[in-house]
Amino acid sequence: MAKKRDNKQNNDFVSDGRDIEFSQELADQDDLEAQERAREADARAKKGNK
Repeated sequence: MAKKRDNKQNNDFVSDGRDIEFSQELADQDDLEAQERAREADARAKKGNK
């Protein structure tokens, strides 16, 4: 029974398929620029899929 409960909890989380570890506190300027480029690329990809 506990397994069904755990499975339900996991269904509430929607993943984008990426497994990325990131620390905002340790980010340098290059990291921040890369994050912005990634957000822009994601937006373009989502817009193109509609």
